[in-house]
Amino acid sequence: MSTTVNDLERTVNSGLTTTVKKSQINFNQLFIDVDIENLISVILFLKTNDKCRFKQLIDITAVDYPEKEKRFKMVYLLLSHENNLRIIININIDEKTTVPSIVKIFPSANWMEREVFDMYGISFKDHPDLRRILTDYGFKGYPLRKDFPLTGHTEVRYSEDKKKVIYEPVKLDQEYREFDFESPWEGTKYIKQEEEKNKNKDK
Repeated sequence: MSTTVNDLERTVNSGLTTTVKKSQINFNQLFIDVDIENLISVILFLKTNDKCRFKQLIDITAVDYPEKEKRFKMVYLLLSHENNLRIIININIDEKTTVPSIVKIFPSANWMEREVFDMYGISFKDHPDLRRILTDYGFKGYPLRKDFPLTGHTEVRYSEDKKKVIYEPVKLDQEYREFDFESPWEGTKYIKQEEEKNKNKDK
């Protein structure tokens, strides 16, 4: 007999009791909210319990809510092949919180945690090699935080003088263009202006 998502919710709530702050089924997937101090025990339960068997870590990511006291939401996505079920674990943390690494439980978490560290600046305790993975050496800031400028802080270019790639502060020299919303069949304003000029020259 196959396990349904409703069966899974009952199993998780009875097995983890007060550890689960909230559980909800959406899109045939179970979402649970837990506290950061219970992360390891929850992950171990979901992986080893015979009725759960979440043996694959799909992803670890985060969401930034700058206006909230607990700024970040950590999100863990797990898959049970045996039951064909997915579970999403949500944990709210503040900017200074260090998250326990789950690399010893799921070795694939290594690069996933490094990505979260690189993009959001969230640190992981007991990670074997916590360093940036997507950005370059000496990169400043965390690109997926909402307060990170869309242009970034620096730009990269090849210098003919120095014969190497160099970093420079971002300079927005080009003026912002003004767009009109007329039909493309009628032509934009600057095309019309050029046509008028050409007409006047012919006269």
